[in-house]
Amino acid sequence: MDDVTITHWAETALGHTPKDPALFRRALTHSSHGADNYERLEFLGDRVLGLIVSTWLYRHFADAPEGQLSMRFNALVSRETCAEVGTEIGVPEMMRLGKQARDDGAHASSNVIGDGVEALIGALYLEGGLAAAQAFVERAWKDRLRTVAAVPRHPKSALQEWAAAHRCKPPVYALADRSGPHHAPRFTVTVEVAGRGGGSASAEGASKQEAETEAAATLLRQLA
Repeated sequence: MDDVTITHWAETALGHTPKDPALFRRALTHSSHGADNYERLEFLGDRVLGLIVSTWLYRHFADAPEGQLSMRFNALVSRETCAEVGTEIGVPEMMRLGKQARDDGAHASSNVIGDGVEALIGALYLEGGLAAAQAFVERAWKDRLRTVAAVPRHPKSALQEWAAAHRCKPPVYALADRSGPHHAPRFTVTVEVAGRGGGSASAEGASKQEAETEAAATLLRQLA
């Protein structure tokens, strides 16, 4: 990926013209490609994203208690949300991966895509300060920032409430399988609600938490 390619992509996807294209190339480089990868930038970008989103929530929901702010915050900075943003701006096509990682489908992994987005935010912060990172986040997250006005109900919380309302036992989650390479694992989780009217469902995810969330959402759809 040469300087011209990364510069053109960054201008289109991030709204920023890189002063140092190598910094943004590093933000799109997975550890399987070499030692000069996105991990340190991802660490920084994760914190910058958190600051931007938490500040936005604090200002726009002046009367919301801490618990509601936290729920909105978790929805906006989740790995799944970062991966959605990354897919929209073309991160999977730009990600630099080792051959084995690409053959294993790491370019489609929500963990890898989400990490890449956070690394890009870190790169924006280093080059343009908080203003550059904030401009990108507010543009890429704008629809999500608008729709977060309603406090999101996490599927696991909703399933817990359903079980209590229907006098069933609390949901029980079990890890059924773990597959895939270390850099792109897949987890299969089963959830069961025992009792009259209950049921069970299974789902996959890139993390155990993601699989549990999807399993809870699947079971809620079955019980609806």
